[in-house]
Amino acid sequence: MTTGNKEVVTLNVGGQKFTTLVSTLRRFSDSKLARMLDGSDPEFRVVNGQFFVDRDGSLFKYILDYLRTRQVSLPPDFFDYEGLTREAEFYEIRLLVDYLSKDSIRQRLEILEVRFSLQETHSFFRIFCSHSSTIEMLAARICVFAEQASTNWNYAYQPQKPMAPMPLQRPSHHDLVFQCGTNYSAGEEFAARYVTIQPDDRKLINGTNVLGLLVDILLKEGFRLINTRTVSSEEKVECYTFERIKRPQILTISDGLRTEHANHQTKHSKTQRK
Repeated sequence: MTTGNKEVVTLNVGGQKFTTLVSTLRRFSDSKLARMLDGSDPEFRVVNGQFFVDRDGSLFKYILDYLRTRQVSLPPDFFDYEGLTREAEFYEIRLLVDYLSKDSIRQRLEILEVRFSLQETHSFFRIFCSHSSTIEMLAARICVFAEQASTNWNYAYQPQKPMAPMPLQRPSHHDLVFQCGTNYSAGEEFAARYVTIQPDDRKLINGTNVLGLLVDILLKEGFRLINTRTVSSEEKVECYTFERIKRPQILTISDGLRTEHANHQTKHSKTQRK
């Protein structure tokens, strides 16, 4: 219901009160909020001089903010996209519904785990991530090189032995495995393995140095370390857990989007006439 000033209206949405301009609620003429002002939508009731609707008030603030600013701007810890989409569908703000339905705008919590086993002469790494695209990125940047074995007795003692790249082990799309150092227990043919992680071009054989470089790169990629624990003290296996939040971009209704919405309104009107 409008107040003494006919340009201002107060809504009670599930117990939470909002005051805004009539022009804001008429932003989309085919929405429930616009019909509410005309008294033609039965979902709204007038209670104590205010429009009342039994919906989620905590989500309505984002709907109202969208009407005011023509932007979708959500806090970093927001996760209830399904609920907000349902509210946008209820109020029949179709452009907002279309936008919220896109998977690309939803922020997602990405979990990455590094398992590190440090032995006397070699180290073992296993990286798991909930997003396979991150594993693909790391697989493209991590390279393992092995010293080539030589049958020439004198050549074997040269200070710099030739190295050959080795493929990373990929047990699944979500993890990768590699080693560095020298594992003498694997037999005489086992060569020393070195690791590089681009853009750093150093060839590292010490597992602790590789771990430090890997952690540094993950932090630069936007991950944060949330937990460290010892998985097996006997086997010296440590686990480092990281998380990263992919935040959605802010949507501004551009001229192209307004045109798209206008076309949608025209089609909607034609359908109603039929």
